[in-house]
Amino acid sequence: MSKLNGFSRSLWSVGAWACGAFVCLGLAEAAWAKAKPVRFITLAPGHFHAALVQKQMLPQVDPTVTVYAPLGFDLTEHIKRIVGFNTRAEAPTAWGLDVRAQENYLSLFRKEKRGSVVVISGRNAGKIELIETSVDGGMHVLVDKPWIIEPEDFGKLERVLAKAKQRGVLAYDIMTERFEPTNALQKELVNAPDVFGQIDPGTAASPGVYIENVHHFMKMVAGRPNIRPTWFFDSRQQGEGMADTGTHLVDLVQWTLAPDQALDAKRDIEVLQAQRWPTPVTQAQFRNVTATDGPWPAFLTEAVVKDQLNVFANTQVTYKLRGTFVQMASMWSWEAEKGGGDWHYAVYRGTRSTVEIRQGRQQKFVPELYVVPRSPADAMSVQQALRARLASLGDRFAGVSLQEESGTFHVIVPQPLRLGHEAHFGEVTRNFLAYLNAPRTLPAWESTNLLAKYWVTTQATKLSRQSAPLAGFSSKAPR
Repeated sequence: MSKLNGFSRSLWSVGAWACGAFVCLGLAEAAWAKAKPVRFITLAPGHFHAALVQKQMLPQVDPTVTVYAPLGFDLTEHIKRIVGFNTRAEAPTAWGLDVRAQENYLSLFRKEKRGSVVVISGRNAGKIELIETSVDGGMHVLVDKPWIIEPEDFGKLERVLAKAKQRGVLAYDIMTERFEPTNALQKELVNAPDVFGQIDPGTAASPGVYIENVHHFMKMVAGRPNIRPTWFFDSRQQGEGMADTGTHLVDLVQWTLAPDQALDAKRDIEVLQAQRWPTPVTQAQFRNVTATDGPWPAFLTEAVVKDQLNVFANTQVTYKLRGTFVQMASMWSWEAEKGGGDWHYAVYRGTRSTVEIRQGRQQKFVPELYVVPRSPADAMSVQQALRARLASLGDRFAGVSLQEESGTFHVIVPQPLRLGHEAHFGEVTRNFLAYLNAPRTLPAWESTNLLAKYWVTTQATKLSRQSAPLAGFSSKAPR
């Protein structure tokens, strides 16, 4: 891999764990060397994830990226991020931007087609139309979640995926959480019967799978405060909690409980109930995070109560996946407490043990993986099986070790494996490029499970609007 820089070598090596349930297609140096160069197009960037795809230079990808967008805040913020990558002191990138900025940018995009892969990460409302336009033009798409946020758009998603298959183009969802090492290890252990047993299907009150995650409106990205566009606080544009960040949670459950298996959205899934509740944002907070002044934007005023914006960014849903009860809550707070950040709590209950990710104060806000035997009588055999399983995974999870803590087994993930959320975009993109090289197709389960995922998120959104807002949420996560 002599053509790769040091950071790329690290991603290449560490990213290998995600290949287990994928195909990975070898990811050999010879494949990159022989691969046809790829030209990226960034279409209507409006979220910082669009820039994170370019945080590092990418083998096989032309260094000039064409950007089609209207001239405005979203575009200028995107350009600033790319400039920041190019001018940083450590491992600067060398991207060139061919910016095609005008109001009729979409017509120009259709006409010119200055690339073969379209990267889309921006306003979520209407994103499916941008995807369809790209697919209709015979271009592959690499798209940040969510593709749809409203239940009435599910039919559009079905149509777009059918078109992509017919035209032989790849339509790939950027699921970065699969590349977080604790998530990947949790998947491996849940699928190890000698460690986990079988999934306990549970009940609606005590589900077999329980997940919470919390994101924050005010945060740092690529070393600087992340300025949000004003439309980000409009749930009609951004999507509500489960429709937006909840997409990752649903994906992880499917990826973990049904690896390499094609799910049927309407046969294998039953969405039972959902509720939503708002996150309050003061006007001072809003002005700070959007770098604006003046009154509330007119399109947000109907959500303002007593000079406080109520953002419906939180959803809790309970559903069944092939008979297993799953409950999850996807939430947004204003800002993380000192030392913290976005966090994740996930529990899979098996007949032999429970496999958990915790990310509270005790873990110093770093995701940590634990295996808890369901019975003290099973502790010794679970420990032995767990050690053997981790040893067998050593080629993909180098340096992972085990520590007993009062009857609980803590899986220690070494720091070199913890590349961080921003680096995961490079890993996803490399995986996408590997599929693009040969055999130029995605595994069948990727498309069917994408449909299943968005069936859960949009049905949860629909059901939550039919119920009274939740008065207060009681977290189950140890903090």
